[in-house]
Formats: sequence, C-alpha cells, structure tokens
Amino acid sequence: MPNSMTNTIPTIAVDVMGSDLGPEELIIGIRQVLASDKSDYRIIVVGNDKVISPMLVRHDVMKDSRVKIYNASEVIEMDEKPIQAMKTKRDSSMMRAIDLVKLGTADAVLSCGNTGAMMAGGTIRLRTMDGVERPALGTVIPGKLKSFVMIDVGAAPDPKPESLVDNAILGANYARVALGVKNPRVGLLSNGTEDCKGNSLVQTAHRLFKAQEGVINYGGLVEGFGLFDGEYDVVVCDGFTGNVVLKSLESSVRMFREIIREEIMRSWLYKLGILIARGAFRNVKKRLPIEKFSGAPLLGLNGLVVKAHGSSNRRQIAGAIEITLRCLRKRMQQRIRDDVARLKEIVAQNKALALERERKSVEAHN
Repeated sequence: MPNSMTNTIPTIAVDVMGSDLGPEELIIGIRQVLASDKSDYRIIVVGNDKVISPMLVRHDVMKDSRVKIYNASEVIEMDEKPIQAMKTKRDSSMMRAIDLVKLGTADAVLSCGNTGAMMAGGTIRLRTMDGVERPALGTVIPGKLKSFVMIDVGAAPDPKPESLVDNAILGANYARVALGVKNPRVGLLSNGTEDCKGNSLVQTAHRLFKAQEGVINYGGLVEGFGLFDGEYDVVVCDGFTGNVVLKSLESSVRMFREIIREEIMRSWLYKLGILIARGAFRNVKKRLPIEKFSGAPLLGLNGLVVKAHGSSNRRQIAGAIEITLRCLRKRMQQRIRDDVARLKEIVAQNKALALERERKSVEAHN
C-alpha cells in the first residue's frame, strides 16, 4: 500500500466527472489553483478524454506542465448503489483515480461524486492503516470564535468505542493541518457534559479517552449547546450522529438565508438596510470560510481520499485542492500512523499493568 508522499512531488488525482455542475466547473477550479499556487505539485485530471480534453484546452489548463490526463470512460452517478457501481463500472473516473493512489502514481484523490461509492472504493482498494479499524470522514465547521473539526460525519454510523478514540487521532491531525492548531483539544459529543451523561457507546469511549495519556489532548464531553463556543478544536462522534448534525446545520443555514431574503423583499426600507449593512455581511462571510475548507477527507486509509460536495463550485474545488495539498505537504498520513502506533503501545501497557495488578491481587488472597 502507498504511504503519503510516495512521490517526491505531491500529486493529486482529481475525478472531474462526478460533479452536479459538470466537469467544466472542476476544470476551472483546477485552473484557479494553478494560477494562485505556482509551487511544485502535480494534478492528474481523471475523466473521459473526449469530454474533458476540449475543456482543458479551452481554459488553457494543458499549457501547464504540472497537469496530466488519465482517461476513464465511465461515470458513477449519484443515485447508483456503491458496491454495484464499483463492480459494474470498473473504468469509472472515481475508481481509476483511487487506483492511481493505490499504485503510488498519486498521493491523494479528490472527487465530488457519489459519497458511498467513494467511501466503499477507498476502503476496499486502499484498506485502513495498521491499528485503525474503520476510516472516518472529517470536516471543518465554522464556530463563533474559531472553526473546529467534526469527525465522523458519515463513514461509520455504528462504530465501536475504540474507533471513536481512533477518530480523535485522525481529527486532531487534520486540525493541525487545516486549522494550524499545535495541540488540538478534543471533545466527545454527548447529551450533557457530566461524566454520567451519554449512551453506552459514549460512556465506554469516555473511559477509554481518560485512560490514554500523551497522545490525545482530551477535554471531556461536549453537548450541543456548547458545540460552536470554541472550547474544542476537534469534536468526536459516531458517523450517524455526525451526519445528522452536519445536515441539520446545513439545512438551518439555508432556511435562515431564505427567511432573511423573503423578509428583505417585503419592503424597500429593508432593502436599504441591507445596503447599509453590506460591510457587516462581508465580515460574516469571512468568519464562515466555507470555500476554504470545502474538502472533507476520509481519514485512516493507506492513501488520502478527499470528498468535495457534489454541488461544489470552482472556488470550492480550488479550496479542496489547496487543503489536500496542505495535508500532503505536512505529511499528515505519516503523523497519523505515528500517533496510532503510540496509542496502541499505551493500550498494551495499560492492559499489561491491569493484568499484573490482577495477578498480585490473586496472590495476596492466596
């Protein structure tokens, strides 16, 4: 299996065929990155050569020596069943892009396509890292004072407690890269902050978190009321809960945006007020850097897999490529491996100490 940065030069395979907005929007996003970041990296554009070549020429992307094309004749559609699509569409752009990572030709894959197919394809073809049972999907969410990483937001809906501890390592390493936090503070999502709160999964994971030392900067339980207050850099949860929180947040933002637009249109006075408050709205947009963190990595695999939203525009695609490059340049994959290995050593030591205490207790009673 490939390690991060198997190539001397960071290389990303971009599947341009699975987007809701079509391949041209992704190609324009690639062009924006090439224009803004002149450093040494490679982008392999994966898709139907007959479709994408004219677009690449039209937007002057092929003039850049850092860009190569890899032909793939098929596309996995959004409504297809993941496993069936993997089996029947072996020449799909998504699977070909993942295969480039598996072969070591690329270090990372980026796609806007079918989320289930990407997670299944990445997990089956790249496999999980040693010591990581299941991969987890992490994403950056804006907060009141600062952004934070939430993990898992959909990859593993019913994990074991040990997987939540793994998720903390994955999320903390991503927070170091994406948010620039040296020692990310980790919280475990629950229905209250008291030690007694949470279901059996949360309670067991809470005890496991407190048992480890030195690998995870664990701060304790966090509830929904405090999620956006800035106390934690990483919030850990199971994939079912995380996905519900993420979709609820997205729909809430969309709802409030529509309500505000409707109210503004009711009166010319309200419209005038919006003109006066334009500066405030620009500042709000700066505090909610959605485009900057539009890529969500599937962490814990032998190769970096990054999922962008199906409706990502060119600016969001550029942001997803930039965060992927940052993960590669910071050698995030190797750092995750190192932390997982350290955690497993601590777990083994704790088990050995527990067995020794049990042995001595038995001897004392005999």
